[in-house]
Amino acid sequence: MNAWKHFLTITRHRWKVRRNCWKVGLYWQGLTHDLSKYSWTEFSAGIKYYQGTRSPNSQERELNGYSLAWMHHKGRNKHHFEYWNDIDLSTKQYEPVPMPKKYFVEMVMDRIAACKIYHGKNYQDGDALDYLQKSLEAKESSSMHPKTKEDLIFVLTMLRDKGEKETFQYLKKHLLS
Repeated sequence: MNAWKHFLTITRHRWKVRRNCWKVGLYWQGLTHDLSKYSWTEFSAGIKYYQGTRSPNSQERELNGYSLAWMHHKGRNKHHFEYWNDIDLSTKQYEPVPMPKKYFVEMVMDRIAACKIYHGKNYQDGDALDYLQKSLEAKESSSMHPKTKEDLIFVLTMLRDKGEKETFQYLKKHLLS
């Protein structure tokens, strides 16, 4: 039963991201978003740790201390800020780098869709900002480049205060044009 529920959850999520990406002109990213979730590494964890109210990766991480599915996913999907880390030649350490705009916008669409899936009819336009703020307080976003973080807070605040239509217009006109 969890296999079917997880399949429906990720498929509904992809459809929401696809629709939003297409609204701002990111057609290819809308089509290819999160295809790795259907790989056995990610899908099997989704079945095993499925809850329906949050990512199975969170449950896997809580039980095992890490999530193999998440490590697989973030390494293959450029719309996750965790993907954008590289060795800084001056410090010789891994450091976050700014996300390219098209992946940044896909990340915004991903966060909106995830909140809609997990919150259902209780979704509000401020949910993605609330989720980000909680992760910042918990220092879960410490590997996000400061410019990416600043831009994400700006866009998610706009979403909360002005809604999807105006936010999507801003993304299309000012970030992607």
